[in-house]
Parts: sequence; C-alpha cells; structure tokens
Amino acid sequence: MSALEPVIGLEVHAELLTRSKIFCACTAEFGGPPNTNVCPVCTGMPGVLPVLNRRVVEFAIRAGLATHCTIAPRSRFARKNYFYPDLPKGYQISMYELPLCTGGHLDVLVDGQAKRVGLTRIHMEEDTGKNIHDAHGDASLVDFNRSGVPLLEIVSEPDMRSVAEAGAYLRTLRSILQYLEICDGNMEEGSFRCDANVSVRPAGASALGTKVEVKNMNSFRAVEKALAYEIARQSDALARGERLVQETRLWDAEREETRSMRSKEHAHDYRYFPEPDLLPLVVERAWVDEVRATLPELPSARRERFAREHQLSPYDADVLTQRKDVADYFEAGVAAGAAPKEMANWVMTELLRIIRDEKLDRALVIPDWPVTAAQLAGLAKLVEAGTINRNTAKGLIPRLRGTGRDPAELVAAEGLAQVSDRGALEAAVADVLAKHPAQAAEFKSGKERVLGFLVGQVMKATGGKANPSMVQELLRKALAG
Repeated sequence: MSALEPVIGLEVHAELLTRSKIFCACTAEFGGPPNTNVCPVCTGMPGVLPVLNRRVVEFAIRAGLATHCTIAPRSRFARKNYFYPDLPKGYQISMYELPLCTGGHLDVLVDGQAKRVGLTRIHMEEDTGKNIHDAHGDASLVDFNRSGVPLLEIVSEPDMRSVAEAGAYLRTLRSILQYLEICDGNMEEGSFRCDANVSVRPAGASALGTKVEVKNMNSFRAVEKALAYEIARQSDALARGERLVQETRLWDAEREETRSMRSKEHAHDYRYFPEPDLLPLVVERAWVDEVRATLPELPSARRERFAREHQLSPYDADVLTQRKDVADYFEAGVAAGAAPKEMANWVMTELLRIIRDEKLDRALVIPDWPVTAAQLAGLAKLVEAGTINRNTAKGLIPRLRGTGRDPAELVAAEGLAQVSDRGALEAAVADVLAKHPAQAAEFKSGKERVLGFLVGQVMKATGGKANPSMVQELLRKALAG
C-alpha cells in the first residue's frame, strides 16, 4: 500500500469577552451558580425576541480583519435545528449560507518553516447550555448559564498535513484572539474549543478520504494526541482493507483513544433556514475601517519587529510574543535599561517558569507578576555589570515580590555584592584545593567534569557571592601549576 498522508481541518469555537450575551442582556461571565445568568430570551421562552449585541459584531469584524478575511457587507443569521436537552429553543441561532467573514488565512511556524492555512469562514452564533451528568445519581441536569453566550466559529480549510501543523495553527489562532482581547483562550473552561476533521489519503492524491470528526478535546495536548491516534487508526484500518465510515468520534483522555459517538451529520440534517426574528446584518464600510484602525500590533508583526529591533533569535522572538502581556512586559524591561538579550533570557527562563508553576497564565492578562518589569530589568543589569552573580539574582526574585523595592538598594543594604577581589578568591581557591586533593588529581588526569564540583565548593565557601567566571579561571590556573 502506498504511503498515506493526513488531511486535517479544524473548527474552533471561541467565546467572546463581551459583558452580555449575544441576544439578551444577561451577563456572559463564566462561573456563576447554575441557572442564575438566565432570562426568557436565552432559555427560549415562547414569544420572546432576540436583539443582536453590537459588540459581538465588532469583535467578529476584528477577528476577520486580523485573519485577512473579507467582511461581507450583508450577512444573515440562520436557525440550525436539532434537539438536545441543552438547546432550549430546539434550534441554535447561527449563520449558514451568508456568514460575516469569508476567506482569509493564518501563517503559522512549524519547525521554523512558514505554513499558510486557509480559512473558510468566521461567523457568529450563540452557545448552548451545559449538560451535567451525575455519576452517582439517576438524572442528568442542565445549566443554561452558557446558553446565549456569544461565540465565533472559525473554520479552517483542510490544509494541515501533520499533527504539528494543527498544533501550531491552534496556538497561533489563540494568540491572535488574545491580542485582540476578544477571547481569553482558556481551553479548560471551554472558552476556546476545537473540533477536528481528519482523514487520510495516498500521499500526493487530490481527492479527500473519508472524513471523521473528533470532539471532546480540552487542551492543545489533547488535540495533538487525538489527531495522532485517529491518523494511526484510519491508516491501520485501510491497511487491513477495512472501509472507513464518516462519523463523529469522542476523544477518551483516560484511555487515550477515540471512540464512535454517532454517524456524521450533514448540513441538510440540521434543516437550516434564515432566522425570521432577526433582520439581515448590514455592515457599513466605514465601520469596518473604524475597527481596522483600532487593531493592535499582532503576534506575527511583533515577532518580526522583536527580531529586527532587539536582535533576538527567531525562537526567542516567537516565545516572547505568544502572549501580548508577556511581550509588553519584555519591552517595559528593555525600556527600563536592560539589554534585550539579557531581558529575554530572564523572562523566558525564570519568569515564565514561575508563571507556569503557579498557573498564572490561565487569565488573559497575568494578574500577579513575580516581580515588576523594572525590578527584573534591575536584576539583569546587576548581573551584566558583575555586581551580583546569576544565582544570587535568582534568589532575590521571591524577596522582591510585592515590595516594589529596587534590587540595587536591596543588594547594597544586605551586602550581597559579588566577590570579584582576586586576592580573596585566590585564597578561597587554594583552601578548596587543599581540602579536596583527590578531586584536584582527577581533574589533572583529564576528568573535566570535576571542575564543576570544585567551583561549587568555592561558591559555598564564599556564601555564593564569588564571581563564577573568575573562580573557574583561578581554578584552572592553580590546577595547571
């Protein structure tokens, strides 16, 4: 059998950061007690009428412009009919034949190489409620707080050919939405959800294979694992001569496998028809131009500028620009006097590690930086000047947190300045070598790694204040004598 290639398209649902829902005045805030953020409109009571939230349309236009879409001057809502307990009206207000945004693309980086992924459409719709299945009871409950929360559905073309490309696409899209400040991108809370369409075909073929939709993935890692599993499952089935069927499958995170949920629906199964309670949406060109003028510098442009202006590597520039707040923090540190490369190193190693460990990055904007940008810049400058060594600087981060204190003032007040006095360090080196003759002999016999142990002993003897590079130099000189 000839080699197979995957064909992947992604459908992303992004909850918008509006104060109210798409067709009523109920709050769209996440996390309230069940069925408290509801009204007759979002619970589908008879006789009520939807009223479109203008802010939702503005956010959709922002997303369309940022992804190079064409904004339709005239679009309209449609009813998507299906019956499920979390859909109170028996239909979902969405868009079908006339979406707001069409075409467009995302340029993503995969292993340093650019890949363009086309977009089919971006349209607005209302979210559904949430079913809650009680594992210890005999009933399922429904929470309608989420019903009517505004969504963007962002549909890609089937342009991705690997799990890595799909992961890069999702991360790029989330970053853009976060820069636009229209979605917080929190997959665990469901505000950024992804369904994947995947098939396999002979490499180089133009015809598409049998498409399978995969649902129930709540992290980038889950999407990547589910795609890898499904590609392998389909490939193995075809190798055995089996016939694939078009279906929807659920990702089981515990077993790390997909399992069949239902046969795949087609558009006609939903009996789409124009929404009679909403007029066609007319978007004036002046409004589009007004929204375009408010767009921020987007991740790709900022990445290129960081590489150009701050002389950063493509990797460093990419890491620093994935989140707008991190990129802002980095530039604030540079503005405070830190060398760009030094500031980048401190942000990417110490700062982002603390943020990940403390899970501070779940919000759209990090609420509590371990230290201010000016403080981290101060530490970077002290290390670069040789006033303190890197280990001392790392140890000062928790002590500076929440104080607003100047690192240089703290170092001076507590006598933490690095020991660079040659005579003092030569004495410390001589003392360490006298106490560890066996290790000195090992180094002289060619065991280079022993030097790290000896440097550590000198650092210990000087309370961690010694200049590490000078210690290495003096040790090598003494051991060569």
